[in-house]
Amino acid sequence: MAARVITLSGDRTTIEDLVAVARHNSRVRLAPAAVRRMRRSRAIVDRLVRANATAYGITTGFGEFANIKISRDKTRQLQRNLIMSHAVGVGEPLPREVVRAAIVARVNNLAKGYSGVQLRVVRLLVDMLNAGVHPVVPSQGSVGASGDLAPLAHLVLPMIGLGEAEFRGRVLPGADALRRAGLSPVVLEAKDGLGLINGTAFMAGIGAIAVHDAQALLQDAQIAGAMSLEALMGTARAFAPIVGKLRPHPGQITVADNLRALTKGSAIMASHRDPEAHDHGPRVQDAYSLRCMPQVLGASLDAIGYARRVVEVELNAATDNPLIVPGEGSLSAGNFHGQPLALALDFLAIAVAEAANIAERRIDRLVNPHVSEMKAFLVESGGLNSGYMVAQYTAAALVSENKVLAHPASVDSIPTSANQEDHVSMGMASAWKALRVLANAANVVAIEYMCAAQAIDFRRPLEPGAGTAAAYRAVRSKVRRLTRDRVLAPDVDATRRLMTDGGMRAAVHAAGVRLQ
Repeated sequence: MAARVITLSGDRTTIEDLVAVARHNSRVRLAPAAVRRMRRSRAIVDRLVRANATAYGITTGFGEFANIKISRDKTRQLQRNLIMSHAVGVGEPLPREVVRAAIVARVNNLAKGYSGVQLRVVRLLVDMLNAGVHPVVPSQGSVGASGDLAPLAHLVLPMIGLGEAEFRGRVLPGADALRRAGLSPVVLEAKDGLGLINGTAFMAGIGAIAVHDAQALLQDAQIAGAMSLEALMGTARAFAPIVGKLRPHPGQITVADNLRALTKGSAIMASHRDPEAHDHGPRVQDAYSLRCMPQVLGASLDAIGYARRVVEVELNAATDNPLIVPGEGSLSAGNFHGQPLALALDFLAIAVAEAANIAERRIDRLVNPHVSEMKAFLVESGGLNSGYMVAQYTAAALVSENKVLAHPASVDSIPTSANQEDHVSMGMASAWKALRVLANAANVVAIEYMCAAQAIDFRRPLEPGAGTAAAYRAVRSKVRRLTRDRVLAPDVDATRRLMTDGGMRAAVHAAGVRLQ
């Protein structure tokens, strides 16, 4: 993807914008209107401090300590203490793209102009993104309200000369990473620390990546499913437009349209429409994993669409507390609570897990000679060779793990801060496990691609449809036909990388099939 500059305005940032920065290193800039709004809200904070007004987190302590007034001369120490005390994350560091995604989300939230954070603090975050300074952030510690406190505190540590950050492939002390990038730490003033960590940036950033990848994966799942349908001598009659009109779920209609387009012109499918034309005879009714692809994958598509809407609202929201509102001053509320994201990302994980579940059932049908009418485990000289036998085991293991991960984190809550924060979302857990479900599902679909391509070889000389033929050729560009046993793990990896890079979808598009 060509590098481009993403303007963060606080109200128009898309998931694609965030992914461009997080994954493809696009540069960012602040919109002039956002700069004006941030200066306006900062002026309100400065007035509150000068007036010694009681305002949560500005002239008071935090959480249970909200009733303790902090003197003006302790303002800087209060904000610095907040960051240090909240940096209690544990676990493996989050991937670089997740940290970048969270910075984009937080900058865009602050750019909305209702947080009162100093402009130079926000500009440092922008400069860190553009220079490639990536704070080391542990993956565990957020309960999803008041936002992602622990991970965001770790993100802020290098900004004040503490913690660690990765720069040009090396993990360095935070102050050194900034210095090598030509940047300097900031001194946090009233509201700065609280404004930086009191929000849903990690949930939203991970959610944006998850939605982006889930939508791509669902297209691959449809392509692989169409290949399996042909290889198993299935029929496309169940995907007739009238079926969708009689039950008009948008996702169902989309998937049926895509499956018809992918298999259009298939000589394999044509071979069993006429009972006299082929030994297999006509197909009247296929197994659910074939016949119900529009209903199952379509439901997943609709669920991911819902998650997309929630995440894009969150990316362009003020998720801070207190909010700094012209005419209202400091307004304590609950926009930091991650429940909308937690529910949506739990739903996304379930939707992706189901797409993998039905793919694994097709894999089993492909390798199972009792239903496929092909060589057992899709290999010649069975017995001497095991073929794709254990590839199905791996798929089964992955979908079983996904069933555990699909348990919703959003139904849990553990009170914190001496019961002041007595209901939390666990949204970070929802987000993090959604990525794990996606990784597992991608490997399952990769295995289906491999098995379906091998099965299509067994249907020669009959040819698949234009779209599925293009996908078959893409698989074969990375994975050669299995004629005798070999180590298959590199084949799965190569196929998954082809999916991740968009190669399979691009091949189908080049063949004239544009998936909806």
